[in-house]
Amino acid sequence: MYNVLVFGMTENPGGVESFLMNYYRRIDRSRFHFDFLCNSYDPVAFEDEIHAMGGRTVHFTSRRKNPVRFRRELEAFFEKHAKEYQAIWVNVNSLANIDYLKMAKKYGIPRRIIHSHNAQNMDTKLRGMLHEANRGTVGKYATDFWACSEYAAKWFYAGRGGKGELQHPAVVIRNAIDVEKIQDGITRRDAFRSEAGGDSDWTDKYIIICIGRLHFQKNQKFAVDVMAELIPEMPDARLVLVGQGEDEEMLRAHVREKGLEEEVYFTGVVTDIAGWLGAADFFLFPSVFEGLGIAGLEAQAAGLPTLASADVIPKDIAVTDRLHFYSLEQGPAAWANEIIQMRNSMDSRPLSADDPAFADLIEDFTQKGYNSAAEVERLEKLLTE
Repeated sequence: MYNVLVFGMTENPGGVESFLMNYYRRIDRSRFHFDFLCNSYDPVAFEDEIHAMGGRTVHFTSRRKNPVRFRRELEAFFEKHAKEYQAIWVNVNSLANIDYLKMAKKYGIPRRIIHSHNAQNMDTKLRGMLHEANRGTVGKYATDFWACSEYAAKWFYAGRGGKGELQHPAVVIRNAIDVEKIQDGITRRDAFRSEAGGDSDWTDKYIIICIGRLHFQKNQKFAVDVMAELIPEMPDARLVLVGQGEDEEMLRAHVREKGLEEEVYFTGVVTDIAGWLGAADFFLFPSVFEGLGIAGLEAQAAGLPTLASADVIPKDIAVTDRLHFYSLEQGPAAWANEIIQMRNSMDSRPLSADDPAFADLIEDFTQKGYNSAAEVERLEKLLTE
């Protein structure tokens, strides 16, 4: 059995967490065993499913809450258990904390993989400074350098500010998804459309969905501004914001300021992303930066017309012709107009498994490297080579 210690799971079922689960569900668990390091004592996303599949979650104190206790607990775990693992796989959005790699090297885990999932600092200035400092030293502790895209590789492994040549050769691991699982969300369409809007009836509305942590990176404030421009021209449009985060209070206030309380619905944390995608008619993806953006892939798998930030979201994400790129600099009114044009020019019909076009969709995702059923074999080889 090849034992891998994985870091990257948090309480929020976001992009990194979904990425890990897409591979973990598919990996040959007769050959590979995953345990997950969790820097919180709260349950992490998908914890019950992890346990059901034979994985273990190892909880310890967050470094932010108590750095001394964090260090003590981490050291105790590695001292006792490091010899049980052939590899550690650290999935992060920043190099601000590379303690897991340092401990893994100190206690003899032979394969030490650092995996970049973002392309810009999404946290405090201090953590940005720590990222820059650790960029120069991560090579002392990691043996393998992975990234979700070339953009993400440059931010982690190039020179200061993510510029210049890569200091470490990086392997791009695609954010592959379970296309069949996403398509299955359409079977729950009516139930989720009934939930959308709370007390209001949205079953016959044109539902636009925006998925991601409520955080400036995902730019939900811009999505609300787009809705303010869209509603006068498309009165049946509604916006569902899927996720939770530190910007929630600000966003709710902005919705009230725009007079959109009846047109915008906050879901909070959800685990069934496929169900919400199955309920929607359009996907809005206005991020200000992305390493890649797994939600955009899932939206295409669900058959949704998708409008994404140009020159911000890597063009590698385009799998189908239903995804259009548009510059944020055009402003909310222009984005609203683009939504109207896309609505008029393409349907949002999800594909059933018996539709002949479904096989083409699977093939498109496979050819681009975004079908987890095919990509898991490559991951298995990379973990053991």
